[in-house]
Amino acid sequence: MRIRPLIALSAVALTGVLLAGCSGSTDGGSPSGSPSGVAADLCGAAAPSGDASDAVTTDGELGTEPTVTFTSPADITEIERTVTTEGTGDKIVNGDLVQYGIVAYDAETGEKLGSAGYEAGTALPLQVSAEGAGQFFGCATIGSRIVLALPGAEGAAAQINVVDVLGITPTAAWGTPQDAPAGFPSVELAENGAPTITIPDGDAPTKVEIATIKKGDGPTVAQGDSVLVQYTGVKWSDGSVFDSSWDRGAPASFQTTGVVAGFQQALEGQTVGSQVLVVIPPEFGYGASEGHELQKETLVFVVDILATQHVPAAE
Repeated sequence: MRIRPLIALSAVALTGVLLAGCSGSTDGGSPSGSPSGVAADLCGAAAPSGDASDAVTTDGELGTEPTVTFTSPADITEIERTVTTEGTGDKIVNGDLVQYGIVAYDAETGEKLGSAGYEAGTALPLQVSAEGAGQFFGCATIGSRIVLALPGAEGAAAQINVVDVLGITPTAAWGTPQDAPAGFPSVELAENGAPTITIPDGDAPTKVEIATIKKGDGPTVAQGDSVLVQYTGVKWSDGSVFDSSWDRGAPASFQTTGVVAGFQQALEGQTVGSQVLVVIPPEFGYGASEGHELQKETLVFVVDILATQHVPAAE
């Protein structure tokens, strides 16, 4: 994996520029929980401490952006990691979706580059694996503060990052169950939250129909937000699954404006933690995509909204 500063994984810089996520999404790992022993794997994946990371001091309560002090230019030749505050929560394990706050500085000039995650809707959780972000988080406990010293790469300056480990996002919607209106497809959930969708008898709807079947308590998804979701999609015609994040083993991340119109309608205005059932006729799906295998299909999705990241308004 190409090493990049953590601020580039899913944060929003203060300039309002949305920085790219790691492969545009998550790190991999199982969304359905982790077997025993994987915390130890993450412990071994963590980068070692070093002179540069040990020399950084921080001040401020966990969960609020800290005051960071270090001498610049900092000499950083390898990734270094120092845990300055040991949290009292559970250890991170492989596949966890970690909520975090982050502030980043240019190690050469001392200039602050940006921060995110200290307010709701400013950073997506990051799914941690031993092969990916485990080098940054390791098996840190919730409530920990971590200093990262990161060497420059691809023309970018070296960075000092400070990361607060704030919590773990569930891998399935956690909202209060709601009844879907009569005539909607039925949904049964596996133990891990993966849905099975059953199509009712009768003709497919001719307009987009949306039912919130779990009502979450998180931030509201706005137009153009980046979202982290689990989803399964089936065809109304035969009930067969054509796409599922559950089958791929990791949630998906994308902007609401980057999906078909019916899916966008199902996301925007919903709250994080919600599970949404949506029926999308071809006109609002792939009807205009000539030759697409789903061009003539009415689509049914069950979508679990796990997180949202607001895109700054253009000035």
